[in-house]
Amino acid sequence: MTTLRQRLTKAMDGRRLKGVALGPHDIEIERDLRVPMEDGVALLADLIRPVGGGDPALPTIVMRGPYGRRGPMAGGARTLAYEGFTVLFQSCRGTWGSEGVFTPQIDEQRDGVATLRWVRQQPWFTGKLATYGQSYLGYTQWAVAGKLQRDEPETAQDALVLLITMPDFGQITWDNGAYSLRNALGWTRMMDRMRRGGLALLGMVLPDRRLATAFDVLPLSAGDSAVIGAPNHWYQDWVAHEKLTDEYWTQQSHTATVPLVTAPVMMLTGWYDIFLPWQLRTYRALVDAGNPPQLTLGPWGHVSPGMGTPTHTEGLGFLREVFTDAPSGRPAPVRAFETGAEQWHDLAEWPPAGSTAQEWFLHRGGRLDTAAPDGGTTGYRYDPDDPTPAVGGPSLNPDTDPVDNAAHERRPDVAVFRGDALTEPVRVAGEPVARVRFHSSAPSFDVFVRITDVHPDGRSMTVCDGIRRIGSVGSAATDPDADAEGFRVVEVPLWPTFHRFEVGHRIGVQVSSGAHPRYARNPGSGEPAAVASTTVVAEQVVSHDGADASRLVLPVVPA
Repeated sequence: MTTLRQRLTKAMDGRRLKGVALGPHDIEIERDLRVPMEDGVALLADLIRPVGGGDPALPTIVMRGPYGRRGPMAGGARTLAYEGFTVLFQSCRGTWGSEGVFTPQIDEQRDGVATLRWVRQQPWFTGKLATYGQSYLGYTQWAVAGKLQRDEPETAQDALVLLITMPDFGQITWDNGAYSLRNALGWTRMMDRMRRGGLALLGMVLPDRRLATAFDVLPLSAGDSAVIGAPNHWYQDWVAHEKLTDEYWTQQSHTATVPLVTAPVMMLTGWYDIFLPWQLRTYRALVDAGNPPQLTLGPWGHVSPGMGTPTHTEGLGFLREVFTDAPSGRPAPVRAFETGAEQWHDLAEWPPAGSTAQEWFLHRGGRLDTAAPDGGTTGYRYDPDDPTPAVGGPSLNPDTDPVDNAAHERRPDVAVFRGDALTEPVRVAGEPVARVRFHSSAPSFDVFVRITDVHPDGRSMTVCDGIRRIGSVGSAATDPDADAEGFRVVEVPLWPTFHRFEVGHRIGVQVSSGAHPRYARNPGSGEPAAVASTTVVAEQVVSHDGADASRLVLPVVPA
């Protein structure tokens, strides 16, 4: 018999996923199961099951994360149980009652392996096992998938649902040498509030003035104390390890084992998600290894409300197709939303076949053209004490949709280049690359490049962007050499995109030296980022000369 609590819970979950009819089952929850780890620590988990048992053909689903077992992600676990799945939702070590100390990423492989072994031995285990989840809950899947497939295939997942995630969080923390301050410090602040609970949790929905102030603190290693009142052990580790080749980062990277995964994989992400480039690279690694995933690419950021319904319906369709042979209804493996055109496409793979590399050269005077430039330079001054601000861009906040850059482009520290009004549409599908011949008077500098879609009414809307740091501790091994004139050809990979520039629109390019606090400002001294506090004003020069003249390379597909 359904209880009042069960009816209320289901009603609330139904409102959360507007437009989605929840499954036919009522659910029961067994809370705070103690799951033993190899070192004696016990992690707490909730077992969420359909009342009276679900479909015996469906797998048991394991979700592991650090964000609690009662919040929004638990709603996703319940939603699966309404559909007949048995779900174990576990809190990571040191979070939400689980024993031990939480150190992000470090313990997820050993704890994940122990958990999957334990699940397969339980009387309620249904005989097949899938893992499911987004963001950190996706990282915990990657932490065990390839290793188990190689070393212990009888324990490995039978399917994975990987939502807005990646297998190596070092790559996003130090993005091409630049520290992702807004994400790193903002996430640390969020996790501290979750640890403290109570009124601290209520503060998560209000403007955070302390965080905004902490973004401007130098050196970077003082930022955590400025916002939470004391040093945080993982934040200190992050800022102290600029080199992704350090053991601190390599021990928690699972990129190398991605090609070992042979179980069916479903991926979902958005054009404005913080993990997008790396998720698409793991997609490609699986394709190249002969295990092409199902992939959905939508007009979403990391926490966009619009992701809720497609995440549920497509994840559910994938799992039913894998385990019950029910058709998912997808006509092709890849569904991708084309911005600009504002329409969905069904594709055989990503990126679509048939693209050609089209070069757009940056000319002096602010012109952008497919014709080679006739020389000259464009200069601007970068002052770390008045850093070029971030305008929009991927973040952990909900407001990551494209923004108008028109006002931003009037700043003197932003060099702007624009093409002529297009007489035919240009469709870009893939990962653009900027090759900027660049000189700086400072020992260390950043090159930030953004593509915009310039509308006939003057709006300059973000399409995608990217950054690369030169002259730092973390970048030294890959910095391009300077030529006889002191210029370096700095290659900047931009965020992947699928965008249509319409007739009458213009392609725009910005070159600047920062996007603070999305990326921590570069003080310019070349000192280790954790301790650097001296700032150096830099004279920056973009060159339009010679065979290496600055350019943007666009992967263009037929219109």
